[in-house]
Amino acid sequence: MDIQIVPLFAAGIGFVSVLLAGYGLLGYLSGASDSAKLKERVSGTTVKRSDALTAPLGNAVKSVVDFFGRLGTKIGPTETEEIDKGRLRLIQAGMRKPDSYKIFQGLKGFLAVGLAGGFLLVRFLFIEDMSIAMTAFGTVTLAAVGVYGPEYWLSKKINRRKLAVGDELPDALDLLVVCVESGMGLDQAVDRVCQEMKNSGPIISSEFKLLTLELRAGKARIDALRSLAERVGLDDLNSLTSLLIQADAFGISVGRTLRVYSDAMRVKRSQRAEEKAAKMPVLLLLPLVAFILPTLFVAILGPAVIMSMDMFLKMNSH
Repeated sequence: MDIQIVPLFAAGIGFVSVLLAGYGLLGYLSGASDSAKLKERVSGTTVKRSDALTAPLGNAVKSVVDFFGRLGTKIGPTETEEIDKGRLRLIQAGMRKPDSYKIFQGLKGFLAVGLAGGFLLVRFLFIEDMSIAMTAFGTVTLAAVGVYGPEYWLSKKINRRKLAVGDELPDALDLLVVCVESGMGLDQAVDRVCQEMKNSGPIISSEFKLLTLELRAGKARIDALRSLAERVGLDDLNSLTSLLIQADAFGISVGRTLRVYSDAMRVKRSQRAEEKAAKMPVLLLLPLVAFILPTLFVAILGPAVIMSMDMFLKMNSH
């Protein structure tokens, strides 16, 4: 009788646990709603219910991010040159927040310690017969993955962003040519292109927007153009900014310079697309060999193999 009661007792405990969890969740949600209403009364503004419900989650994420920032401050490099280099890489990847470098360094340290510590925990709990050499090798390898994995991800993100800018730049130059030749100044043309390319070229639009803000803040055009080239890190954009700086210094027509360079960029984009198209047969060779050819061999040679096996079985039976 005692053994038969155990499943019923476990089911009862599970039911009570789920019920209490439900009541707790309802109380939590109602508490969030009450806090939202109180905030509305105090501030005199309207707070969305969805914002009130997601506020605790946002606070938790903020706490985690702050933890990574504090950790990155303690374990990150202290040399100014290394810090500036790391911040520039993050800016080229599109991450411009002031604390991005500290958070990134803290994430690297957390991953290194977490992966190595997790491996050691699994080794001592479940794989007790592993040798010391293999343990050390696995620990060092996972720690290296935690340190260099984010760096690899950041490099790939930078390269993808550069490719996207390279695809968006010819269209932006065409619009710049139209704006400059219609009588606009270079600063006004950049601002106009920034507004027109918000949807078709969001990355180059954001960079031009930042360039416009720097010019409005009183930064010299030469310094603003150099900052633009440094933020993106694309060779084509570096050449463009150098041409614009020289045209501004020597009084050369900016419209003619932009037209010549936009033609060159358009041809280069076409060549890049043709290069990708030429690589497609080589890239398709691997799935062709791995998936298509074996099925063809089975479909073509399968009946012959089956007939041969039947024939040999009949011969052996006689």
